[in-house]
Amino acid sequence: MSDQASYLFSTRTSHELAEKIAQFYGQPLGKINIQHFSDGAFEPVLEQSVRGSRVFLIASTFPPADNLLELLLMIDAAKRASAKNITVVIPYYGLARQDRKDKPRAPIGAKLVANLLTAAGATRIMTMDLHADQIQGFFEIPVDHLYASTIFVDYIQSLNLDNLTIASPDMGGAKRAKNYAGHLGADVVICYKERKKANVVEEMFLIGDVKDKNVILIDDMIDTAGTLCKAADILMEKGARSVRAMATHGVLSGKAYENIENSKLLEVIVTDSIPQKMDKSSKIKVLSCASLFADVMNSVHEHKSISDKFII
Repeated sequence: MSDQASYLFSTRTSHELAEKIAQFYGQPLGKINIQHFSDGAFEPVLEQSVRGSRVFLIASTFPPADNLLELLLMIDAAKRASAKNITVVIPYYGLARQDRKDKPRAPIGAKLVANLLTAAGATRIMTMDLHADQIQGFFEIPVDHLYASTIFVDYIQSLNLDNLTIASPDMGGAKRAKNYAGHLGADVVICYKERKKANVVEEMFLIGDVKDKNVILIDDMIDTAGTLCKAADILMEKGARSVRAMATHGVLSGKAYENIENSKLLEVIVTDSIPQKMDKSSKIKVLSCASLFADVMNSVHEHKSISDKFII
C-alpha cells in the first residue's frame, strides 16, 4: 500500500471522461480555477495543495492546440507546487500520426509533444492505442501503453456472431487484426488501399474471403471514416453478411458522421477517449475506457503490476 496521497485533475474538454475515471478510482476530481485574459490567454491554477503527492492529470490532446497547452500549463503548475510524481493520463495522444519524417522538411510532431510533456515536468505517461508503438521510445520517462482490446473483446464476444471474421482496413493494421483474430478464434482479411493524398483513398482491394461472414473492421482511430466506409462497401460486395467497425479513437472530423450514417456499416464502436456527438449518427456506439484507466492508475499508485491489463 502506498502512503503517498494522490490527486486527480482534468482539462476542460476531457472533464466528462475524467469524472468517470475519478468515480472508478474512488476519489473526486480536484478543482482547477482557470483565469482568462482578454487576449485569449488562460492560466489554470490548482485549488488544493499537492506537495509531496502523486498527481494524475487527465487530458486527451485532440485539436485545438489549446487542449495540449492547457495540459502543459497544468503539468508546470503541479511541478511548481512540489508534486512528487506527475502522471499524465492521455487517453488520446494527439499528433500521433506524425511519428516519422515521411517527406523532406516535415516535422515529427509526436516526438515534439513527447519533448514538451517531459520538459513541462511529467514523470510518467499513461495512454491508449498509440497510432505507432514506437512513440513510447520518444520518451525518457515510463510509459504505460494500454490497449482498448481489453474493452472491445468482451463486446465482440457478447455479440455471439457466427462465422466471425476480423478485418484490417489497411496493411498497417494487419498485426492488430491478426492479434484480435487469434484471441477470438476468427479468420482474418485485409483491405489494401492506395492514397493519392491524405484522407482520400484512391483504390482499395480485398485480400481474403468474406462470403457469408460477419465482419468486424478493427482500427486504432476513425478520422473522416472514408477508409472504413469504402472497406465496408467492398466487404459487402464480396458477400459479407454484416460489417461493423471498431476503433479506439473516434476523431470523426469533416464529413465522418455523414459518411458513417450513409454507409453499409451496421454499427461503429469507439471509446470515449474523445467526446462524441451522439446525435450525429444512430450507428455510433461508445464504450467507456474509464474503468480501464482507473484500474491502472490505482495499480501504478500502489506500485502493483499492470501486466494483466494487456490482452492484445
